[in-house]
Amino acid sequence: MPIVTVQILEGYDAAAKTRLGRALTDAVRSVVPAAPEAVTVILNEMPTANYLRGGEHRAGAPALPDAAHVVQTFLAAMEARDLASARALLAAGFTMTFPGDRRMTTLEELVAWAKPRYRFVKKTYERFDAMGSLVYCFGTLHGEWPDGTAFAGIRFIDRFELAGGLIVRQDVWNDIAEVLAQGGAK
Repeated sequence: MPIVTVQILEGYDAAAKTRLGRALTDAVRSVVPAAPEAVTVILNEMPTANYLRGGEHRAGAPALPDAAHVVQTFLAAMEARDLASARALLAAGFTMTFPGDRRMTTLEELVAWAKPRYRFVKKTYERFDAMGSLVYCFGTLHGEWPDGTAFAGIRFIDRFELAGGLIVRQDVWNDIAEVLAQGGAK
């Protein structure tokens, strides 16, 4: 039964402490073969008045946003074509790579690249797996080809890297080329 004790400065809300506890549980389980309920995490909060670094009282940094929530918010904004809201979730130097090793750095490049490929595409999400600053989302694509023919059930995986609560990289894999090779587009 692993027991993890962590000292944190006071001021983090319950949601941030829960995320920290779950992340620590997952970290322990990546090494120790224990069921989640066998891992105990104890968070000891220290008053900021009792903490000094370099002879100065310090406050804790704000908790980073939940990485999976950032990605879900980004994807919802992209689907709604709210590029300004989506762009607000991107870090400086953001890059994305799509099938065929197509690399882009702006959302406008992505929209222009996708325009001749399909009229629209939407995602149905099966799950989001968050591991610290990495988020994978799995699901299927549906939409319309340029000629208006509907398509559905095309598998995809997106991988996101975050830093400082913002998306720095997106990698996309999907089976569109397989569907097209089998006559999926007209």
